[in-house]
Formats: sequence, structure tokens, C-alpha cells
Amino acid sequence: MKHKPVQKYGELILKYLITILFILSGYGCANYSTKDSANESMATKQPDTQEQSDTITQCPGNTDPPIEFADKFEAVEDTALLETALGQPKDGKLCQGQVYKAKENTHVTVYRAWNSTNPNSKMGKWWAFQSPEGKVSQYRSVYEICYQWSPLDKLTHCTLKSDVKIVIGTGQSAECSQYLTYPASAEKQIYIEDASISLSDCATYDGEFSWKAVME
Repeated sequence: MKHKPVQKYGELILKYLITILFILSGYGCANYSTKDSANESMATKQPDTQEQSDTITQCPGNTDPPIEFADKFEAVEDTALLETALGQPKDGKLCQGQVYKAKENTHVTVYRAWNSTNPNSKMGKWWAFQSPEGKVSQYRSVYEICYQWSPLDKLTHCTLKSDVKIVIGTGQSAECSQYLTYPASAEKQIYIEDASISLSDCATYDGEFSWKAVME
């Protein structure tokens, strides 16, 4: 009879220990589950980060003005203007860009090859720092200009006005057909939102046939 209280006391301790172990076991599972969820979340987000990194590395070149014009512009912030100039892969426009403002008393000549069958395209949004030269096919490739967009039979050059904001960047890839896609290019391009009020002193030229013998 004297041993029964001791036995009951021992049973209570045993139940108490089992209860504690059960609680600790449940906490460990919950903690492990939380870590699993966090790891799963990180794994889900990782491809997005990698995709962004890949997008950046797929844009060759940089968004700096050409060296000869470096002192003519200052970088400014204009998210809306930049987003308008950027394009998705295979859709043309810019692959990457930076908004700049032409400094006061700056005189920079910009060039645009355009489509004579559409007079409104004379003062379009896309311009270059250099006059077109060499093979037309090469010009199309470095500036991602599909054949159905323009025959490139007119050339206009103008002076960029002071304090005008532009986007300088490199070209996005352009899919012209299932047989022809121009890759992203390192060639610098200029996006001008409204060329008709941003440019002055314009001169226009006609394109002419010029043939060179093919060495076979």
C-alpha cells in the first residue's frame, strides 16, 4: 500500500514528459514546415531574378552618348518617356535606354532614313547620330528596321534643340517574318517623342540606286 502513491507520482511524471516531448515535436515540424515554405518561396522567385539578369545581359552595348557627344547631354529621370521607348524582344524599339536632356547652346545633328510613300514618317520618333552609309541591308540589321516598315528611300538630318529630352539606347531585336529576325544591336539609337517641335534646320535628300560589283 505504501508504494502506490509513489507509483502514481511516477505515472504523472511520465505523462508530463510525454506531453512535453509531443509539444516540442510539433514545434519542430512547424518550424521545419516554415523553412520549407520559405525555401520554396525563394526557389519560386529565383527564376524571376535570373530572367531579369538574362534580359540585361542580352542587351549589347551601353546607354552612354557617343564619345564625341558626351559633353552635349546630361542624364535626367523620366520613367514614362523611357518606358515608351523600350520594347519587348522581337518587337523592335530599344533594348535598354537612358533619358538625356540636351544642354543649353548645344548643336547636335541627328539623322533619319524614312519612307517617301508616307510623308508623315519624315519626322518620326527614331533617329541616329550617324548618317546612313554602306549597304542598306547592313543598315537595316544594325538599326533593326524591317523591310515592311520602310524602303529607306529618303534621308533627313536636323539639329536637336537645347533642353529637349531624348532617350539614347541600343536596339531591341525585331522579328520581321518567320524567316528574318534581327538580333539586338549595340548601335546607339535616339528616341524623340515629338520631332516636329524638338528639331530645327532640317534638310532632306532622295535615295538613289548605287550598285557595286559582287566579287565571286
